[in-house]
Amino acid sequence: MPKRTRFTTWRPLATAATAALLATLLTPAAAQAAPRGSEPVYSYEKAIREAVWVDTGLDGDGDGKADRVAVDIVRPREPARQGRRIPVIMDASPYYSCCGRGNESQRKTYDANGDVVQMPLYYDNYFVPRGYAFVGVDLAGTNRSDGCDDVGGRSDIQSAKAVVDWLNGRARAYTTRTGTTRAKAAWTNGRTGMIGKSWDGTIANGVAATGVKGLKTIVPISAISSWYDYYFQQGAPLYDSGPEWLSDYVNSPDAREKCGAVQQRLVDGAPRTGDRTPLWTERDYVKDAKKVRASVFLIHGMQDLNVRMKHVGQWWDALAKHGVERKIWLSQTGHVDPFDFRRAAWVDTLHRWFDHELMGYDNGIDREPMADIERRPDQWSTSRIWPPTGTRATTVRPDRGTQAGVGTLGLDRGHGTETFTDDPKLSETDWAARIDKPTPEKAGFATGPLTSDLRLSGSSEVTVSATPSTPTAHLSAVLVDVGPATIRDYADAGEGITTLTNRTCWGASTAGDSSCFKEAKAKTADVDYTVVSRGWADLGNHASDGKGSPLTPGKRYTITLDLAATDHVVPKGHRLALIVAGTDQGLIDPPADTPKLALDLSRTSADVPFVGGPAAFARATADAALTTPVAALLDGVREPRTTHRVPEGTQ
Repeated sequence: MPKRTRFTTWRPLATAATAALLATLLTPAAAQAAPRGSEPVYSYEKAIREAVWVDTGLDGDGDGKADRVAVDIVRPREPARQGRRIPVIMDASPYYSCCGRGNESQRKTYDANGDVVQMPLYYDNYFVPRGYAFVGVDLAGTNRSDGCDDVGGRSDIQSAKAVVDWLNGRARAYTTRTGTTRAKAAWTNGRTGMIGKSWDGTIANGVAATGVKGLKTIVPISAISSWYDYYFQQGAPLYDSGPEWLSDYVNSPDAREKCGAVQQRLVDGAPRTGDRTPLWTERDYVKDAKKVRASVFLIHGMQDLNVRMKHVGQWWDALAKHGVERKIWLSQTGHVDPFDFRRAAWVDTLHRWFDHELMGYDNGIDREPMADIERRPDQWSTSRIWPPTGTRATTVRPDRGTQAGVGTLGLDRGHGTETFTDDPKLSETDWAARIDKPTPEKAGFATGPLTSDLRLSGSSEVTVSATPSTPTAHLSAVLVDVGPATIRDYADAGEGITTLTNRTCWGASTAGDSSCFKEAKAKTADVDYTVVSRGWADLGNHASDGKGSPLTPGKRYTITLDLAATDHVVPKGHRLALIVAGTDQGLIDPPADTPKLALDLSRTSADVPFVGGPAAFARATADAALTTPVAALLDGVREPRTTHRVPEGTQ
């Protein structure tokens, strides 16, 4: 898009002589300097509000007619009058009716004509006056759309992809749900950016992985990159219900009556064995990263225990492999939107990102550091590249200590064995709080106090060689920063934030759609340890990530657990610990048996990405004396999870 010059209006008191003098002082370049960003010059109150129904080409509900998805549009009136075409910001969601969006669970509301009055969140309030259209898409089977929601599958992704195609003149849309009058998108230049949190951001990932033309950028917030890894990790079940529960939750009443066959396919295709099936292959966007044309601005909480950080590491690495333009924010929060943990900086950054990617402004955001990382509550650092140059996987090894189950962690190969018995009543926080005590449910290994800071950046792996006593066994591995810190209390109901009563406004408002939202502040906790990264596996998946098998009691098996990506600095004086245990209560489900496992320490190790590599670890652990400080539990983290997750839009 060509750059536009800024118009200057002189005040009446300015004389011709003054103007002439200024003209001699200003260089031509300064006088004609192009603006560095879009400005709120259009009327939000007079914006066009309309709805169209886009033909997806699918018949998910089996009624013999192609499904149409509802698309609600808010766009400035002035560019249309001027014959100017504008870019689009899109949020495709299953939550617009059932559950709501954002921290205040806003839902779409409509006028008597069926046009949207309240569009949830601030995107339309802020960006429409700046020359963007905002589009809110109801996924198939939800709110006012036809079809059935299939939880990240073909129907979900096609719901949004078809809209991108329509915006670029490649698909059909209609002015009503059942009518024949065609709707054209002549008002847009087709340049589309998708944004959304949780399921919405997941759809952005999935649409980008189709390589659809016209999708220029995506901003996935707390988003899934592979649905298998949402429900399982290496065969270990993370939740005790399958995708059919989520589908039923978000489907409209009409869809629930028609979508029994889709529900059954979700049940049949997602067995609780944890085996990878064609259903999961269809919902794996990482494998299609090579098709991504859009740039990616990814935001995630490093303590998100809903959509876990594994989704970040595997997606980020795949995008990097294929040269996708990328930017990332990593917070200390759980499943929280950046609007609620870093509001002013977030809105400014997002504005500049969309201006650069969709309007073509040269505002420098592409030359700024790639990563913003929250080190302490509300204290951020940056990295020019993420993970930083010089980051190397370093193999660290556990070894026996002077007490059973209380070992050391270093560069030398370990000796002997350690045993533990799975206790499904205990979790990673119980283990970490007792890292220096010989307890029967875990094996713990720690360095001495570090002599210098040690930074982890990226994804780790832990290879475990274990002999089970039963035909089934689950494993957990966690990395822990042992030492006092003040962190965001991700275990609290707000997952690291407290919602306040005062409001701040971001954009223009109407009587039916306010741009003013409740503020939030950091909810903190003082702790004696911090779980840095975690991973799980069913030992029955030792031979294959995709299929498990029964174990032979008394036989040794080796399996490598994928640990979630992170970026964490273990400060000087703290210790780095590795814990290996069984069921991580509240985060994975227990196996059918209650196994006792013996670890062969000579064949057990962790590959950890340290900035500076092995030399940095060796330097930080040189002459470190072992100590045994007393740790305390973090309040709230031991609360058991509910049987079903409450969809994020209700939180």
